[in-house]
Amino acid sequence: MDGLNLTWETLSWETLELHTAQPFGIARWTHSVYPRTFVSLTHEGVTGQGEAAPNAFYGETRATVEAVLPLLAGAVSDDLWDWDGLHARLTALMPFHHPSAKCALEMAVLEWCARRVELPVGRLLGLSPAPIPESSYTVSLADLPEMRRQAREAVGRGHGILKVKLGTERDEQIVEALREEAPNVALRVDANAAWTRPQAKRMLGVLDAARVEFVEQPLAAADLEGHAALRAVSHVPIVADESLHSVSDVPALAAAFDGVNLKLAKLGGPLQALHALRLARTHGLQVMMGCMIESSLGISAAAQLAGACDWADLDGALLLADDPYTGLDWQAGTVGRPTGIGWGVTRA
Repeated sequence: MDGLNLTWETLSWETLELHTAQPFGIARWTHSVYPRTFVSLTHEGVTGQGEAAPNAFYGETRATVEAVLPLLAGAVSDDLWDWDGLHARLTALMPFHHPSAKCALEMAVLEWCARRVELPVGRLLGLSPAPIPESSYTVSLADLPEMRRQAREAVGRGHGILKVKLGTERDEQIVEALREEAPNVALRVDANAAWTRPQAKRMLGVLDAARVEFVEQPLAAADLEGHAALRAVSHVPIVADESLHSVSDVPALAAAFDGVNLKLAKLGGPLQALHALRLARTHGLQVMMGCMIESSLGISAAAQLAGACDWADLDGALLLADDPYTGLDWQAGTVGRPTGIGWGVTRA
């Protein structure tokens, strides 16, 4: 464990290797081990916690998180209620990078404030207690029998929405097979930026025939023109994920996408995700609250905002074999609204 002892607080962190129950595959890679760094901020006998879930696609790794936290910790001022000031100082220290490390610090500060006044973070932020949309459960990319097994077992556990990872030359076969395997559930697909423009156009009819609810990030992240052209001929809504790196990206995405997938770890924290959500609404975009592979701590933070969204993809902790936090209410795989103080979860 590393940490800083300042005049008025203790700020510490540790990295744990979280393991998925089975290998988790997308178009870019397959992993089973996910290092996650957990931040604890203690002041006046109250502790707030946060989670950094780095993703190499966005330029972060375990090593970068551990390297920058001692520097970013200097942004945490004596006034923990000055959230705008915290964001401004984090941005001044590192303008464009390390969003998951910033997320962990923002989460810890927000939970400290919520625990100080004995409220859930969502209530502290004045968010409506609307129900959280039913979450999808991810069928990760693997050979077809394995993907069929994942879908069959997920449906057997009561999941009503499957999100299918694609990005191969056999995607048409995958979609048709999983629709056959799970004829009565909602299907969503995610190509993780792996398709070419011709491949994406070929897949549109397949997705429409399989009653796919939406397709997430079909083309390369920077190809907004291609996404706009695809959207113009698609009956299936198109949702941005990899194309969205920061809050400031949202306005430009409105011409190319029908919706956006917001993830706290890539936007820099819950407050930044809330800004992105409101900006997306201003530009007529639908919104999904998503996640990385992360513990129930990170999922609970995302769940606080999810009631304001159209869709939820909050299964990251369900995919783990060793979640270090407890306290979330899961019903048929769907996360319930956290009602406990702070983030509503505790270390196991």
